[in-house]
Amino acid sequence: MRAFWLKQLHTWHWISAALSLAGMLLFAITGFTLNHAGWFSATPSSQVQRATLPAPLQATLQALPKEGEQPLPPAMADWVRQQFGADVRQATAEADADELFLSQSLPGGEASLRIEREGATAIYTRSSRGWVAYFNDLHKGRHTGGVWSAFIDVLALSCIVFTLTGLALLWMHGRTRPLTWPLTGLSLLAPVLIALLFIHG
Repeated sequence: MRAFWLKQLHTWHWISAALSLAGMLLFAITGFTLNHAGWFSATPSSQVQRATLPAPLQATLQALPKEGEQPLPPAMADWVRQQFGADVRQATAEADADELFLSQSLPGGEASLRIEREGATAIYTRSSRGWVAYFNDLHKGRHTGGVWSAFIDVLALSCIVFTLTGLALLWMHGRTRPLTWPLTGLSLLAPVLIALLFIHG
């Protein structure tokens, strides 16, 4: 029976380790960069692109309401995606008599789109705070969308399996390794003691 459980635990331990390896490494590195954000400052950069709407979309633009908030018409959103590589299908634009304006928060930066009614000119501006800010936002799940959120959920479950199977393996091998439980106890007590003694609410 012991051999059976050891085999099962080893199997699930290495499977969960393989599945979560890249994610754990990413979150460990970005945990460090978040904890020392001042060490990794970057100079923000911006990129501006301009384009003129094609004739059919110019007519669509002029027909849009001149006040309030509204999504871009699907054809216009598709054109923006093709022209600037920006997915604005779920974004809401603010309309007035002069222009349509929308902004998006992105991992590590922001973007804005301004479509002027006079001249039918679209101006897309994208700013970036650098790669460290990008990966830090991935760590926090900030402005990353549903697919990345699902990835974090899967990674979390994989890490739980990895940790619990590791604990079970420690239990099964602990009798022959005297340092097993002192080190395990330290890993459990250290964050609790630090929180109680050094973090003041």
